[in-house]
Amino acid sequence: MISSSFYLFGEEPSIARQITFPATYNFADLQVLVASYFSIVDAKDVGFIHRNIELTSASEVYAATGPIAISINGKPVRDIPGPAGLPYVGSFFEIYPDHLGNHQRLFNKYGPLIVTTNMGSRIHHTNDPRLANIFFSESAFFSKKIIPNHPLHAVGMSEAGLFFGNTDSEEWRITHKFLPPALGPKAVRHYAPAMQRTVEESFSVFDKLDLDGESWNVFPYMMKIGSQAVGRLVLGLEFGHFTSVDAPLHEFVTKVTSVVELSKRVTSIGSWYTNMPFGDPKRLRDNMKEVRRILLEASKKASKGIEDLELQDAALQSQNLVDYCLRARDMKGNRLTWDQFVPALVVITAAGFVTSASLLSWMIYGLVTYEGVQERILQELIDHDWDENIQVTADLTNQLKFMNNFVKETQRKHNPSFQPSRTALVDMILPGGYKLAKDSIVIADLHHIHTNPHVWDNADKFDPDRWDTEKIKNRPPGSYQPFASGPRACIGFNFALQEVKIVLSKLLYRYRFSLAETGTVEYDPYYLIIKPSNLYVRAERRFKWPQKTGAKRDA
Repeated sequence: MISSSFYLFGEEPSIARQITFPATYNFADLQVLVASYFSIVDAKDVGFIHRNIELTSASEVYAATGPIAISINGKPVRDIPGPAGLPYVGSFFEIYPDHLGNHQRLFNKYGPLIVTTNMGSRIHHTNDPRLANIFFSESAFFSKKIIPNHPLHAVGMSEAGLFFGNTDSEEWRITHKFLPPALGPKAVRHYAPAMQRTVEESFSVFDKLDLDGESWNVFPYMMKIGSQAVGRLVLGLEFGHFTSVDAPLHEFVTKVTSVVELSKRVTSIGSWYTNMPFGDPKRLRDNMKEVRRILLEASKKASKGIEDLELQDAALQSQNLVDYCLRARDMKGNRLTWDQFVPALVVITAAGFVTSASLLSWMIYGLVTYEGVQERILQELIDHDWDENIQVTADLTNQLKFMNNFVKETQRKHNPSFQPSRTALVDMILPGGYKLAKDSIVIADLHHIHTNPHVWDNADKFDPDRWDTEKIKNRPPGSYQPFASGPRACIGFNFALQEVKIVLSKLLYRYRFSLAETGTVEYDPYYLIIKPSNLYVRAERRFKWPQKTGAKRDA
């Protein structure tokens, strides 16, 4: 056995630790061993320096006398940089109201990992794909553990294991076994007719707006479509959002959107504010109670099947997600209880229509902003024999190559989700030599990862055709993850993608979209997701369509 002393490069040699290892260890074995002693996240980053000379073999490490420095990617360990901030408020005024632009400014100034303080709360952000993958991995280093300072802590739904629960919790394990089959590709396919019916119900409203020559704000109407589809397919509820142009949002939708906004407003001020007995924190708690009450009542009224079914069969035969939860049984005959699936449905319902509404809004933004996109998608529909009576299926939308590229590029450049957060489980050393303390909150800033100029060519250019290039296949792992990744990635992504493709295709075939107001389209910095707040468009009914591409050539 050999015994050597090691310390982290950048710290004092006097605090070196003695480590004993077999003489048979090779260099990689030493990297793994030392990484385990010092909580270095990736052993491959470990290097050894002795008397200012880099050691490149196990034999050189064995021969070294005196303390050996451990480098990370050849660098010393260091604290995570960030703005000093002001007393008490910290970095708040350096970030808000334009948190997207200001986080980008901080990445430009400090590098790929930064820390900001906000009314006493410290939050770490990265625009680096590799770090994002590490954060999302649900390893011995990180978990989705909701603690004070976490952006989701103010919502107070720890019992909703699917989204808010700790990955080590029994609540998460159970719900993660039962619910994904109901939202998998096969299950989602049989939701297509209901999704199509939802968007077709909106035609009377958009026809009336066109007849009256009126423009409309995109996000509220996409919220009506998205929530109507989710309400129908998750809860078996009919929201009646398109009975007239000015039909109000269903009470449940109104309460959920308030929760989404209030949760961001509360957490943006700091964790100390969460439990205040007045103001936005109280309104947030009250709205959450109402959301749960309405959803529980709706769930008990939802369609219920009689026959118990195995998970996959239940996913394909149930009328909605409540129906699935009541019928699905695992191989041992176990099922979800009301207390287990109702909190999960709160999250699935809210996340389902808020994010899909935002994505649809940004897709319409793309139609009216980026030259030629609308015409190319329409031509692709025509070339696939689209007409007003077509029954849309997943197989059909999957054939729309440019449409799929357009969706990917919209999610790259205008992704609604900003703050998938994780919690550090131990003190650790990250790639780059960054020291991160236990219970630190880390956020993979998806918008900034997707527009990182060190990762993407012409990152600021909206270019759906980039997805057909060879270079896109060789992009760094983690550089594109609109639904996050790892065990806690969004389980509803199949549902969301199918919904937005069906909705946009049906709308675009029927209407020509144009921008109704000039000026900068802004986002609401105090909304939990990134949505356009003032995108006004005209949707003019089409009465003529282009010929098929083959027919044009024949002519």
